[in-house]
Amino acid sequence: MTKQKWLLLLVALALMAGTAGALMRIKSFQKLGKPGVKAGPIPGTLKMKLDLPERVLDCTSTNVPEPAIVLSYLPPDTSYAERHYSAPDGFDMTGTLVLMGADRTSIHKPNYCLPGQGWKIRSKKIVNLAIAGAAPYELPVSEWVLSNAIQTPDGRQETVGGIYVFWFVADGEETPNHDQFMRWLALDLLRKAVWQRWTYVSYFSVCEPGQEDATFARMEKVIAASVPEFQLPPARR
Repeated sequence: MTKQKWLLLLVALALMAGTAGALMRIKSFQKLGKPGVKAGPIPGTLKMKLDLPERVLDCTSTNVPEPAIVLSYLPPDTSYAERHYSAPDGFDMTGTLVLMGADRTSIHKPNYCLPGQGWKIRSKKIVNLAIAGAAPYELPVSEWVLSNAIQTPDGRQETVGGIYVFWFVADGEETPNHDQFMRWLALDLLRKAVWQRWTYVSYFSVCEPGQEDATFARMEKVIAASVPEFQLPPARR
């Protein structure tokens, strides 16, 4: 190996060692941040009790127990809540909260999860939801239009549509973008030695092809009404 290559190798090793040392020092005195959602402590664990509202507008709901995949695959300090909402006219929607603890892998990119379940992402956009309350504000969320091919009981293939709405929220921060959540997580750790406890908030509804806009309009009203029930307003984060 030439002298120049040896020098490059030594510099690279020194940089890696310095970065590892800095991260170890930060980790030794980092603090765990507060959630951006209403959450109660569960004694003896980093898990927290989360609640989505039981009734929103004309929708009643059913609590969905923590799925087996959450118990077996996600980190043990992951906090989880899920409700299935139904309206008298047949409208259905599922809401989910996933709160990370000290392990970032509690939260995954929706780009991976949805295709893994057979859903194709047709379009993506950012939408601002008007959140009412003592201090009204606009909440930016991601709206994805989806489609999937399902098999009917009689063996036929049928195409269905879907609307997926999601965002990420922590103490003093919120974003509809997964990459931005990751950047802020790293910056807060480096600058403040705070490991933010981010929550992945998502809502999903299946619809007939061509009914995507109408379905989102219905979801938008229910989501906007439910947010003040579980998410801390910006002034309190």
